[in-house]
Amino acid sequence: MNDLENVSLPENAEDAINALRENVVEGRTEEMAAYHKVDRPYLGVPNPVLNDLSTIWRRGLPLDARVALAGDLWASDIFEARVTAAKLLTQARIKDDGQVWDLIVSWVPEFDSWAIADHAASAGGRRLTAHPERLDEVERWTTSDHMWTRRAAFVFTLPFGKSRHPSETEIAARERILGWAVDLAGDPEWFVQKAIAWWLRDLSRHAPEQVHDWLTEHGDALKPFARKEAARHLP
Repeated sequence: MNDLENVSLPENAEDAINALRENVVEGRTEEMAAYHKVDRPYLGVPNPVLNDLSTIWRRGLPLDARVALAGDLWASDIFEARVTAAKLLTQARIKDDGQVWDLIVSWVPEFDSWAIADHAASAGGRRLTAHPERLDEVERWTTSDHMWTRRAAFVFTLPFGKSRHPSETEIAARERILGWAVDLAGDPEWFVQKAIAWWLRDLSRHAPEQVHDWLTEHGDALKPFARKEAARHLP
């Protein structure tokens, strides 16, 4: 996208999807379908375009309109539309964000792709750090039969491990999430193992002793690749 000044605000999901279709790259549709390996429509729109469009729409549309648009884009099941839906709601500060959180949470049982799930988690993680009491709800995901929901418990909570100077609330959240990691360290699913390793690896940048102690006590329950990934940044 080169001419951002002329991008109009969509009145509905059809307008938004048409705007996405105007930026399809020839041959990319097949490449994306082969790469993501999930049976759904792919348009072939590069991620930078999704970033540009969602930024313009996020700035130009009121919150209620954005939530409605995000819900309809998600319902289309088009890959780029679902990613854009998440990007429309990815914002650090949102006053009265209950409807945003509720919509994002409603998507979790439908996760079936790491790329879409991670974009949604980026939006959801901001709502979690704004309201840490929502960890009560996220904790219930750790016992779900749905693998992607269990994984989401760790991907949504990644921001809690990234603070250089954590607050008391963040420290308590870290301890709580590390407890979830203990419970799921033996999970057989590769994506859950990877998510736990990702969480521990990020935390190790700022709290290496805490991660070292966790791995010493519980690391043998992880699969070897996850244990290695978790310890990547440790001395």
